[in-house]
Amino acid sequence: MKHALIALLLAASPVALAEDAPKEEWNETALSEQTIHNIQQAQVRYKTCVADAMRKPEFAKLESRNATDAIIKLCEPVLGEMRKVYGDEGVPGSVADRHLKKLRIQVTRNLLQELMYTEAARKAGQP
Repeated sequence: MKHALIALLLAASPVALAEDAPKEEWNETALSEQTIHNIQQAQVRYKTCVADAMRKPEFAKLESRNATDAIIKLCEPVLGEMRKVYGDEGVPGSVADRHLKKLRIQVTRNLLQELMYTEAARKAGQP
């Protein structure tokens, strides 16, 4: 019975996904070189903001997860600038949001990992 139910759900899922497909098509090659450069510059500013905030002594005193959350929230306005660049170029909001979410997740993971290493070293008595 379970196998039949699973097979039925799997068979119905592509149909459901096809109906939910976005009606708006977008081709990533539509971005100009200047727009790509602006987006890359915004990424650099975001990563620089995170790196600079990570070095601040007030975040070194916090537990790594709390420090990560505070740093990401502090640098969130830079992602807003990148979203504006996407909007000015006419990139659909869903595409821009997906890219910003991916960037935020990657930076958050790297930051948390680095802060956890630093916290472990500090607890172990290393400078």
